[in-house]
Amino acid sequence: MESNVIKMFKELTETNGIVGHEKPVREVMKKYLEPLADEITYDHLGSIIAVKKSAEDAPRVMLTSHLDEIGFMVTNITDEGFLKFTGLGGWWEHVMLAQRVNVITRSCDMVEGVIGSKPPHILKAEERKKVVSMNDMFIDIGAESKEEAFSFGVRPGDVIAVICPFTIMKNPKLMMAKAWDNRIGCAIVIEVMKRLKDEQLNCTLFGVGAVQEEVGLRGAKTAANKIQPDISFAIDVGIAGDTPGISKTESNAKIGKGPQIVLYDSSLVSHPGLRNFVTDLADELSIPFQFEALPFGGTDAGATHTAGSGAPSLAITIATRYIHSHAAVLHYDDFENTVNLFVNIFKRLNKETVQNIIF
Repeated sequence: MESNVIKMFKELTETNGIVGHEKPVREVMKKYLEPLADEITYDHLGSIIAVKKSAEDAPRVMLTSHLDEIGFMVTNITDEGFLKFTGLGGWWEHVMLAQRVNVITRSCDMVEGVIGSKPPHILKAEERKKVVSMNDMFIDIGAESKEEAFSFGVRPGDVIAVICPFTIMKNPKLMMAKAWDNRIGCAIVIEVMKRLKDEQLNCTLFGVGAVQEEVGLRGAKTAANKIQPDISFAIDVGIAGDTPGISKTESNAKIGKGPQIVLYDSSLVSHPGLRNFVTDLADELSIPFQFEALPFGGTDAGATHTAGSGAPSLAITIATRYIHSHAAVLHYDDFENTVNLFVNIFKRLNKETVQNIIF
């Protein structure tokens, strides 16, 4: 595990980039991509696009991750100074209570708080069996009135980030952080561009950090319409099925056993030609991989495959424990194997290969 990669993981995961407010993490990604790309451009929603150029008539290949992380937004402040809020992205209320958060004010100050609700001691027996609704939760920032909350700089519309420092676990290949969904994808885009910097490719490569994936794949759609790719890949996190209580029929995936090739999800049926090209290459190079199929959920490939006249697309995910919570865990080897796979994919893609995939 290289120290510069670990530093990148820490910076990407600890920087806040809540849905619709991705600029801080976009700036981090820009810092890493600028020395590696021939050109940096943006779409009008704020997605970043790093270009490694090839011949003018070379196929255009898009590798996209998403910048945004799930979080919350302040919707109201009570007379007593408590914050009411809503979710930005998909939250499961089980994981929210008593968690620490940072309210990010307009001036970018952080106001720390904790998510609270009525204590169980005063709930009726039937109420204690139910999941507390987000509508019944609040955030305590230590204000004693609405006016004091205002004096802290807090206003409705401020976004709220969860708190979880990047942590290397006792097994040093396991890493815990907030926002692995999808900062691991951002890290893969950066590392792939880094390893290909001095390579002469036969495709033009577009490395993308897309905005607003968690609320409808929005940045991937606008970025793909700008790029007009011939082939597209999306990197994201996937379900890890290696924790207690998950049956093999629900998920076979294990962290550390290679990237997940997504056969289908609710946003995309993977393109068979592209999928076979990738899995044949992985077999040839002895790169481990796993298959994944999900009846729900989606990735940015769900938006990129319909750009222009269509772009054969494939989602490749990293098995991750506890996604859409305050702390997620993944395995370093999956990062390394995914980077290795993509580097070799882009070395092989040319006009003839892309034509064979499409037709």
